[in-house]
Amino acid sequence: MSSTLEANKTPIVQISNLHYAYGAHEVLRGINLEIDRGQIFAILGGNGAGKSTLLKLMLGLLKPSQGSLDINGVNPQAQPDLIRSQVAYVPELVAVYPQLSGLENMRYFLAISGMILAGDAPLFEALRAVDLKESAWHQRTSGYSKGMRQKLVIALALARGTPLLLLDEPSSGLDPAATAELHRLLRTLKHQGLSVIMVTHDLLAVSEVADAFCFIKHGHLQDPRAMQGLGPAGLPQLLEMYREGSP
Repeated sequence: MSSTLEANKTPIVQISNLHYAYGAHEVLRGINLEIDRGQIFAILGGNGAGKSTLLKLMLGLLKPSQGSLDINGVNPQAQPDLIRSQVAYVPELVAVYPQLSGLENMRYFLAISGMILAGDAPLFEALRAVDLKESAWHQRTSGYSKGMRQKLVIALALARGTPLLLLDEPSSGLDPAATAELHRLLRTLKHQGLSVIMVTHDLLAVSEVADAFCFIKHGHLQDPRAMQGLGPAGLPQLLEMYREGSP
């Protein structure tokens, strides 16, 4: 039991001296980062700073030119299939099969991931957990809003039991009500023990929901900072940090 407790204290993300280059162009230059479990962690930076490259490395889609990367005890490059059981990725443009209902999409994606469920009860539980209205479960997702598609993909992550959620610009294209709903959901998931990393330009979202954040500038990562004591009232201070931290 004690070894399990100790394991749970280890950071869910551990990155050491990580480099990545596209040909002669070095995009990431010596990234060092640890992210604790049960946190909502935000990664900020301007266009071309290296945020998307870092996400792809976490997903095992790219191989670093130097350094190490560990996600929940898994090396994404050495075990690309296993990393998919540890990470759920929600892109800025969430893609699901429009001709299928929400439930049908979940059944399909779980099937191709190799998960076999005895029935739909775990899917119902996950859909209720993300507060997707029951009337939408059997609707074709062609009629879903972006917020509804996000909820569906997050419900899929819950059904799969993935411990880490990666969100790419999650509030882009959402109206204020949908953004507030997303933030409530992320806080709920955090309290349930899920770890969340979001790449975003939305400073208000960071001030409202993140526990900690960092900036990437010209491939270098500035020291992570805790949001404690900052919050929404510190938005002007966060904006000034963003200006300093952006390319």
